[in-house]
Amino acid sequence: MLLPSFDHRLRRPLALSLLCAVICTSSVQGIAAPQLNVTTSWIGNTYGNGQGTWTQINITAVAVTPDGKVFTDAPWDESGAEISLYQNGKVFGFAGGTHGWGQAGGNAVAVNRRYLYAAVAVGNEKGHLIGPGIWPASGKEWYGVTRRPINDLKHGAPFRPPPDPLNPHAQLAGAFLRINEVPVGTVADVEGLAASDTTLYVSNTTMNRIEVYDATSMQRKAQWSVHEPGKLALASDGTLWALRDTLSPHDGNPAPDGTPGAVPTLAHYAADGHPLDDAPALPAGTVAVDIALDPSGRLLVADNGPRQQILVYAKHGGRYAPGGTIGVRGGIFAGPPDEQGRPGPGRFNGLTAIGCDARGNVYVATNGIGPKHATIGAGLGATLESYAPSGARLWQVQGLLFVDGAWMDPARPNSVYTGNKRFTIDLSKPPGQDWTYAGFLSNRFRYPDDPVFHTDQWPGLPTARELQGHTFLYLTDMYADHLKIYRFDPQHDGETAIPSGFIAGRDEPVAHVPNAPPGGDWIWRDGNGNGRLDADEFTMNPGPEKLAGGWGWWVDTRGDIWRAHNDEIVRFHFGGIDAKGNPIYDYSAIETYPAPAPFIEVHRAIYEPDTDTLYVTGYTADAPHDPGFTKEAGRVLVRYDHWSGGKPQQRYLVRLPWDPHGRPPATPAGLTVEGQYLFVVEPTGTVVVYDKNSGKEIGTFGPGPEVGRTSGWVDVPFGISAHRMADGEYLVFVEEDARGKVLMYRWKPA
Repeated sequence: MLLPSFDHRLRRPLALSLLCAVICTSSVQGIAAPQLNVTTSWIGNTYGNGQGTWTQINITAVAVTPDGKVFTDAPWDESGAEISLYQNGKVFGFAGGTHGWGQAGGNAVAVNRRYLYAAVAVGNEKGHLIGPGIWPASGKEWYGVTRRPINDLKHGAPFRPPPDPLNPHAQLAGAFLRINEVPVGTVADVEGLAASDTTLYVSNTTMNRIEVYDATSMQRKAQWSVHEPGKLALASDGTLWALRDTLSPHDGNPAPDGTPGAVPTLAHYAADGHPLDDAPALPAGTVAVDIALDPSGRLLVADNGPRQQILVYAKHGGRYAPGGTIGVRGGIFAGPPDEQGRPGPGRFNGLTAIGCDARGNVYVATNGIGPKHATIGAGLGATLESYAPSGARLWQVQGLLFVDGAWMDPARPNSVYTGNKRFTIDLSKPPGQDWTYAGFLSNRFRYPDDPVFHTDQWPGLPTARELQGHTFLYLTDMYADHLKIYRFDPQHDGETAIPSGFIAGRDEPVAHVPNAPPGGDWIWRDGNGNGRLDADEFTMNPGPEKLAGGWGWWVDTRGDIWRAHNDEIVRFHFGGIDAKGNPIYDYSAIETYPAPAPFIEVHRAIYEPDTDTLYVTGYTADAPHDPGFTKEAGRVLVRYDHWSGGKPQQRYLVRLPWDPHGRPPATPAGLTVEGQYLFVVEPTGTVVVYDKNSGKEIGTFGPGPEVGRTSGWVDVPFGISAHRMADGEYLVFVEEDARGKVLMYRWKPA
């Protein structure tokens, strides 16, 4: 049923003489808050860092030794594991020196018996790093290859004297082969590497050539022209396979000007660069992203197109002919409609890299989208798995989450949503073994307009609500700019979250959303139900005041959307569900409230409809905002009763923990309300619990030994959610982007 219409941008004055039922309950009481008895678990990563290991969040290249050691490379892992080593489903450490101090990873890796060679990038931190030969000059960036001893990845294998023997960073500089120096902001990645004991082959992709180096001296020996060379594979006979035509448009889709998109093709070269004419043509629709050779000489091609398979070619009569496939056709989107998005063996999702060992085992890396993922950042969840020649999966490791939160599914017990995945929980199992990856929500082949592929900062922080018998997923980004809305149709789309609505903020973060009008500040609803963002489905904000900006989003249990918007609170009333199954939000059904006393700036507004209660956090005249902590919830929390009745009453005021110069800093990174409690999370994962009726501080808890007593920075405005189980136990989920997971605290009040 639709709500009655509201005047556009109706601004309601608040009767804020505010009868204060409880005055100023403070969190600073002179007595240390008790440590609550909790168990720490996590979801989304095979390893929780309890032993100092985790699966990296992205993998875009692999190199495999004959005995099955897998070396990886990727442009980014939040804790510096861009170059890592795996074997038999275990993590054996990472190289380091690829993260911070101007260092970054890359998209290519190769090994021989002595060395690892990996693509990396080197910058100067906006001119702050100065050292000739160690960092590029101001305004410049380097792309090239780091060389490391294969048995000692953390140290460089120098091939020239270090530029400055007293500088510890110079040791790696002496083991760095510069391929390209370019102006800052120009991409000139090394996209392919292959190595024998004597020779290193390098794809200088943007310069349209393959370069050949002595593997020991690292002196260039030769080069030849290849259009946009990518991944390389060295055959046992000394010939070299390459992907070419690998730059954008790289996926076969039309370019922005409407011209057909190019797709990568195979090329085969003699050791001297002479082209060989036996490279097979790839089937229509193939998006080749990597190549490898198995011990029998078969050519393997990773196809990141709709097939999501590894294509196998065997040589017959001097030519290479199709010889089968590895994996299920369609990958994670294969099978009947109700199975779309379900992970499993051979159901690949976003192929990035492949390799083989001497036994013929095949190693496959995926990241949910592919090696070229533009605004997605670090991909959509890394997996590395091994398959026997029989096709049986031998092992798998997963690093599935980054800048992500979790929210219990309101319609299914023990089901949890993250930004673009669903997990099931079995609390009878030990920490870290109590989660199972159950569904991938973003189908780029069926719904290519999905804003997750066209907005920055990854899928977003989730809220799941059941409204009028239907489950909807709401996602906001790490800068609280916009809100994505999704619906579900399990019988026809399986696990897929279907694009349903969108509330835009500023112009820049939504500039690449298909058909979006310029300027931001619009609402989109999928009026025809096709999951595409059609041009006639956008509504611009007709009012004079922009709604962009602010830090707080909240979706209440009745579907109203609340936004803490600087010096006001904006409420988007839920208008029911339209004929296509979309929740209705409209600029004509908005209420705006000025920031209630004592606030001068509001950052969060959490509403409970059943009790007409609003919890507000932000800043007051005597507790002002520190601009160095832009995402935090605020220094003051106030509960208001009878909010919607026109005469809200302030029940209590709590001064939240705030010591920005502490070690670690104690500031409120986010908060949520559930059951009888308010949960406030600090940047390093510590949670402070308050009784929501009195404002009294109950206690605190933080990362336990199960995760090495550590957490990454809670670097998002909505990094915490909570769920009260039927037996009274609370599950508290906290974003933990450092090591590819979400923390899951289990707490049962006494």
